[in-house]
Amino acid sequence: MLIYGKQLFLYILEQYPKRILGVYLAKECDKKLFSKIVKLNVKIERLDEKKAQALARGGNHQGFLADIEPILEVSLSRLKSENFLVMLCGVTDMGNIGAIIRSAYAFGAGGIVICGLKELKIENLIRTSSAAAFELPICAVQNAADAINDLKLSGFSIYGADMAGESAKDIEFSKKMVLILGSEGEGLPRRLLDKCDKSVCIKMANGFDSLNVSAAAAVLFDRIYNG
Repeated sequence: MLIYGKQLFLYILEQYPKRILGVYLAKECDKKLFSKIVKLNVKIERLDEKKAQALARGGNHQGFLADIEPILEVSLSRLKSENFLVMLCGVTDMGNIGAIIRSAYAFGAGGIVICGLKELKIENLIRTSSAAAFELPICAVQNAADAINDLKLSGFSIYGADMAGESAKDIEFSKKMVLILGSEGEGLPRRLLDKCDKSVCIKMANGFDSLNVSAAAAVLFDRIYNG
């Protein structure tokens, strides 16, 4: 699995050095940093800009790329021992998903369930989540309704984010719960909302139709964690 970008590279070098399988450098780095890289005892390859751009598929690599051990998706059963899960239904933008993963980890979620994506590109999630995807188990499922039914049978209370729902400030959330977030344009479809134990919303002072889904997620996570 390839990652790129200086800040992400440095974070993995500091926090997860054993995950690094190979390093590609397209820029000179200072002696102290290069010494740390050498101590990994992995292959280090110098690249010209053209090769680095091709390897990063046009992404902003900033001269630092690495092959790392891949993050493996987990099964839904693996997440049933957690107390707080986040489920995304219809959220497809990798930037939004990454931001949600980062916030979910910060506020104590035990895992992320991503529904309906044709392909889950974990390497993109590592980058967009600022590596929080290393910390939070990720499960991909195709059928959201089946996943909800399965989690309900496992003792989870299900909360769906919906503008017509009850204010999150007024809800006493269950200790074992799932928060479901829908797409920015469509929200959660009625068939999924009907499966939820409660629908929740964020009361706002001014009349925007809605917040960006990742911003709304962060607010709701805070309400769940801090009350």
